[in-house]
Amino acid sequence: MCAGVVAFAGSGPGDPDLLTLKVLKALQEADVILYDRLVSAEIMALAHANATLEDVGKEGFGPSMAQQEICDRLVAHAQRGLKVLRLKSGDPTIFGRLDEELCACEAAGVDTQILPGITTASAAVAAIGQSLTQRGRNSSVRFLTGHDMKGFADHDWTQLARRGEVAAVYMGKKSARFVQGRLLMHGADPATPVTLVENASRMDQNVLATTLGQLSADLAAAGLTGPALTFIGLAPRLAPATLKMELA
Repeated sequence: MCAGVVAFAGSGPGDPDLLTLKVLKALQEADVILYDRLVSAEIMALAHANATLEDVGKEGFGPSMAQQEICDRLVAHAQRGLKVLRLKSGDPTIFGRLDEELCACEAAGVDTQILPGITTASAAVAAIGQSLTQRGRNSSVRFLTGHDMKGFADHDWTQLARRGEVAAVYMGKKSARFVQGRLLMHGADPATPVTLVENASRMDQNVLATTLGQLSADLAAAGLTGPALTFIGLAPRLAPATLKMELA
């Protein structure tokens, strides 16, 4: 890392074994680390002992630090000549508000670099023994965010409701009923497989396998409390209980 430069890094889905070597080096070199709420404690434990740690996490529908304050802190630390690491969960380029923070640094004349990480969808689909794409089934996959339901109005629900389509919905627990209704309204088969992976790659990982028709009821009964990624169109290759045993 270089002094006065902000590095935007992805910590992956939580398992420290999935951390890239570049991000590990950055953790051990940074003077100050601004980290998100979903970055695991195991990964934060790898930071340099003298690094200043700042929790700037956001919680959907909960307490959050204002985005402008995060941007201001990044710029202020870099202008003091510090090595600044902005650590995000997953990959910083996917639903990580990266552009807003890059633009703030650019406007202040602060240099930046991006260190990619493994996105949660990759870890979650591996956890259920599946592939995001399959020849003869789907040649594309959609990444959607359920954090802001207003953004769902822009999606092509008719196409997404077609047989064989696959989507990965980030932060989709609270919007599950909305997604379910839209897909059924546009002709999706109620038997379409839906899988939720809670705490993907972590020791408390949990897999909920259901169908589009049963999604809301099964999700409410499961009582998932951790961050979960929802796959539309994918079922686990093995039974969820077996998957949990393999992880342990």
